[in-house]
Amino acid sequence: MSSVKSMLAFSSGSLRTIQRKLFLAQTRVCPSWRTLFAPRRLWPNPGSGVLINGVRRSTSTAAQAEKGEDYFLKWLLLLIPVTTFGLGTWQVRRREWKLKLIEELKNLTTAEPVPLPNDLMELSSLEYRRVRVRGQYDHSKELYILPRSPVDPEREAREAGRLSSSTETGANVITPFYCTDLGITILVNRGYVPKDKIRPETRTKGQVADEVDVVGVVRLSEHRKPFVPHNNVELNRWHYRDLEVMAKVTGADPIFIDADFDFGEVWMLIEDHGYTESAPTEQRDTSPELQQEAERRYKIHFG
Repeated sequence: MSSVKSMLAFSSGSLRTIQRKLFLAQTRVCPSWRTLFAPRRLWPNPGSGVLINGVRRSTSTAAQAEKGEDYFLKWLLLLIPVTTFGLGTWQVRRREWKLKLIEELKNLTTAEPVPLPNDLMELSSLEYRRVRVRGQYDHSKELYILPRSPVDPEREAREAGRLSSSTETGANVITPFYCTDLGITILVNRGYVPKDKIRPETRTKGQVADEVDVVGVVRLSEHRKPFVPHNNVELNRWHYRDLEVMAKVTGADPIFIDADFDFGEVWMLIEDHGYTESAPTEQRDTSPELQQEAERRYKIHFG
């Protein structure tokens, strides 16, 4: 009897041992069974790597990625002040260049006028230089650069900062001028006239036939800018200064000057209109003697 009990106890112990071994074997084959009894470790394991976005990477790969991000951030932080310093230096130098250019132009346009050279090669280096010529206008071959707006420094000073501007437009009158002392014909920009004064018959007083002295600023040819219309030679509508074509149409040499006048002494007003030739200004009260002197000296009117 005792032997039978010992045999049963041995059998039950052996059965439990076999069941335990089978369970351990099954957990090795299907690790998901272990989650029922023990959670999976998600924290880094120094020996196996780290878990990044659900993908296990080695510790060395993660360190390299972090090092690359730090390297890029350092260069970005260094680039910002360097770029700012470079732009600031460029702006300072650009301002100095502009101030120098303005000063040079001011000196050229206020210097004493010199005789106009008839050598085109020499003339190309004299842009914005004041020159003096004497001769006669040929009003039969006028050209019109348009549209142009009146130049009124006083009005611009008063209306500085306003969104609206003057809507009045007109044209600059370009007239061939025969230089009696040089024997050549040049083109002279006599200045602005309003739209209702573009036709020569509306300003007959300005079609002076006498020989006159003219002081002007040398200007060179222009290239057409983007969005600027092409010149229409047939309709005599010019939008930019193309000296080669203008000279061919009028028979003049490709020499162009903007007429210049002393506005402190001369107020040559268009009749019934408050503008002066070359630089329109508001009409001012001037003595009749001063106006007669201006007419005697220049005899150039758009009235």
